[in-house]
Amino acid sequence: MNRSTRATTLTGTALALAAAMTLTACGGGDDASSDAEPKKQTKSSEAAAVKNPIVASYDGGLYVLDGETLKLAKTVELPGFNRVSPAGDQDHVIVSTDTGFRVFDAARQTFTGAEFKGSKPGHVVRHGGKTVLFTDGTGEVNVFDPADLAGGKQPKGRTYTSAEAHHGVAIELAGGELVTTLGTEETRTGALVLDKDNKEIARAENCPGVHGEAAAQGDVVGLGCEDGVLLYKDGKFTKVDAPDDYARTGNQAGSDASPILLGDYKTDPDAELERPTRISLIDTRTAKMKLVDLKTSYSFRSLARGPHGEALVLGTNGVLHVIDPESGKVQKKIDAVGDWTEPLDWQQPRPTLFVRDHTAYVSDPGQRRLHSFDLDSGEKLTSVTLPKGTNELSGPVAGH
Repeated sequence: MNRSTRATTLTGTALALAAAMTLTACGGGDDASSDAEPKKQTKSSEAAAVKNPIVASYDGGLYVLDGETLKLAKTVELPGFNRVSPAGDQDHVIVSTDTGFRVFDAARQTFTGAEFKGSKPGHVVRHGGKTVLFTDGTGEVNVFDPADLAGGKQPKGRTYTSAEAHHGVAIELAGGELVTTLGTEETRTGALVLDKDNKEIARAENCPGVHGEAAAQGDVVGLGCEDGVLLYKDGKFTKVDAPDDYARTGNQAGSDASPILLGDYKTDPDAELERPTRISLIDTRTAKMKLVDLKTSYSFRSLARGPHGEALVLGTNGVLHVIDPESGKVQKKIDAVGDWTEPLDWQQPRPTLFVRDHTAYVSDPGQRRLHSFDLDSGEKLTSVTLPKGTNELSGPVAGH
């Protein structure tokens, strides 16, 4: 992410097309959404369900692919820059558009009628059987059970509106506590915790530039700061200090199988785009941070976790690093794509990593390719060449 992005950041037959837009980055963007009116609805043909679908965005739409064969099942036109995230069940993904979060039935390759309207839809978080949406333009938080998406229904659930709109994030814990960020359009300072009745029960304002979240084993939440990581554990906040005065850990990945969070690590506050080679491993048991130098840079779309809690990082050298989070040692290197360079504009395509169960999907937009790998053996499963290079990569993921 460059310095400016650091400062802030969808069974039926009808398909609603959204106009071109600019969205807030879950990787740390500072962008205004378009005010253009959505396109009129057009008809789409009834499609057979896709097995374990993968959804990839491209400039002008979405590709839906079979998750095992990578066969292209459907091309869905959707103008503009679109973001895709797992919805939390076996069929749906959330597509962020200029009108808000829209629910897409990936298995049947069509948008449902469910939508959470609002400008600048931002982070989508799944944890503890709940999915949480944060709308940056309004500060509104929506929490729902992804099982309620079945049949194209509009899920109803908990809502909360932040004191001020900002590029934020929220997550609900098993006990009903809602951890959500504090901030304004200009600055972000920390987080607060609400009980199940939305009454504030905890607050911390010592996390400058708070961005992103991840949950670790034991229902522990980590929030990235510009000087470390803020943990919420056992009803209280704890700050994990970074070894450098400025150290932004704005993108993290967690796993229920590990008490250790994986994060990026950037130390240059003035860089237009910093290309770090070090990653951070945050031990939520000890509130300590360990740095590991991979000797290759990576981007905010490079981080993921494996089925056993492995830390996964896709480097710009084209290698998918499989890392033991306890020791920080690289246990396996999977040659995934060729060398690549992270673009200055965060919205521009770059190789992207998406993991589901024991399979890692890696896009290579420059070659218009998409590959799948078995994480246990490290072997390539299959590859496909698509009509256009892709940008974001996602798919339905049941369970958290």
